[in-house]
Amino acid sequence: MPYRAPVKDIRFILDHVVGFAEVAATPRFAEATPDLAEAILTEAGRLSTDILAPLNKTADRNPARLENGAVVSSPGFAEGYRAIAEGGWVGMAASPEHGGMGLPISLALGVDDMMSGACLALQLKPLLSKGQIEALEHHADDALKALYLPKLTSGEWSGTMNLTEPQAGSDVGALRTKAVPNGDGTFAITGQKIFITWGDSDITANVCHLVLARLPDGAEGTKGISLFMVPKFIPDAEGRLGDRNSLRVVSLEHKLGIHGSPTCVMEFSGAKGWLVGAPHKGMAAMFTMMNNARLSVAAQGVGVAEAALQHALAYALDRKQGATPVEGGGTIIDHADVRRMLAVARAEIFAARAIALSCAKAIDMASATGSPDWQARAALLTPIAKAYGTDVACEVASLGVQVHGGMGFIEETGAAQFLRDARILPIYEGTNGIQAMDLVARKMADGGEAAFRLIDEVERGAEAAREAHPDLAGEVWAAAEALREATEAMLALPLNDRFAGAVPYLRAFALVLGAGAHLKAMRADPAREALARVMIRRLLPEHAALLAQAKEGAAGLYAVGAEELAA
Repeated sequence: MPYRAPVKDIRFILDHVVGFAEVAATPRFAEATPDLAEAILTEAGRLSTDILAPLNKTADRNPARLENGAVVSSPGFAEGYRAIAEGGWVGMAASPEHGGMGLPISLALGVDDMMSGACLALQLKPLLSKGQIEALEHHADDALKALYLPKLTSGEWSGTMNLTEPQAGSDVGALRTKAVPNGDGTFAITGQKIFITWGDSDITANVCHLVLARLPDGAEGTKGISLFMVPKFIPDAEGRLGDRNSLRVVSLEHKLGIHGSPTCVMEFSGAKGWLVGAPHKGMAAMFTMMNNARLSVAAQGVGVAEAALQHALAYALDRKQGATPVEGGGTIIDHADVRRMLAVARAEIFAARAIALSCAKAIDMASATGSPDWQARAALLTPIAKAYGTDVACEVASLGVQVHGGMGFIEETGAAQFLRDARILPIYEGTNGIQAMDLVARKMADGGEAAFRLIDEVERGAEAAREAHPDLAGEVWAAAEALREATEAMLALPLNDRFAGAVPYLRAFALVLGAGAHLKAMRADPAREALARVMIRRLLPEHAALLAQAKEGAAGLYAVGAEELAA
């Protein structure tokens, strides 16, 4: 079944669940009218369905490769990327000052969702450029902005981020890459970086690397790290490309999935770089890019889950196997367990999509109003959106294989690709365990105020639905109250005890938010009640077991020694 971009579902969530009209009512985003939003999403859907989706399987079977030190892209990727760049999609949310559209993140995230479902390996390229654009807008000096932002925004050049080293993964502070002043305002960057997505490309004129490195007087750990722009080709003041910089691709990783996306080992040998932001403040600048990427990765998870479900549904509608209890039926969709898998997948995709778009709206409102409450809401929702959306991607892709039965394990059916591609997403941009730890630590440094405001909102929605749907509304309200009590209990725990329960706590929080979103959707459109019941009656009850785990603490985990684990 060919992928169909879920334009209708994204638009419904924006209008009836997230409340996108509030964004459009701000002076900052006044141009984002309903007609414009419809046009943007419809055109992005057409591009995703007609141009990008046909490249997905081709890229899986014809991976990016390294020839004579240069990356050769998968067939059709040059044309697909050109369609993205020429359509202005890279610079959707970028500042108009440098050629962007200045549109809300809420719309840009919907586009990320559709393009990821169509072809994740290719969508990764503009995703990184968008994150780099935001980092430069916030932290670069005027000269760097004037030189790089127009080219990145147009898609003529592309961006990467270089954090990880062989000995410095999640512990970024252990990096060894050095930056030595050249005496002319530039720096010589020397070191090796690994896992660099789209670290080289034959489909853009230049590749612009944001590289974390340590100056000679930089302190140990993250506080001594600086950020540098290190281009593949060194441009002059007008943006004309000159000499090749002293950097190279050492090798490409042989990956489980996303074969069309080249993951590079990069070597910098005294490469010329320019400081981005203040010395020793590189992590603050890089986190701007990483937070942008984290939400985009949430949308990638939702997009891949959408594509996997569409693929499984088409098979279920066609495959005849065994007698079914549905009169006039005959395909496996009429078996109760197959229907369960498909319904659960659709309910979770809706919930994950609603959480991600709610986070995007909070970012837009924070940008438009400067409100600390919106900023705190966006910060709190980011790890929930990223972790839940990417976990759902793996779970739905796995269900997709299961719906296919034995055929799902056969590569020719295409179901396995979604599972292989999705598996990187819970690892990207800070593993989901790190997201959960961030949620229960830094994101609750306010004493849980932002979390309690979200819980209050879910309870108000449940109260509004109680008269018409007392059973469902009551269950959502009770789950929200249980989450409130668990949050209070978590806040009273020592930090490592919080960390031990952080992953189940985040999942429970996501289930409560997702159930609230379904309840709101059902009130706006009664036809969505059946799906809401799946979420609230079949999935939401898991919150109780998850919250019990969350409050258990760490002692029991450390009581299991290495000997028992090895037995």
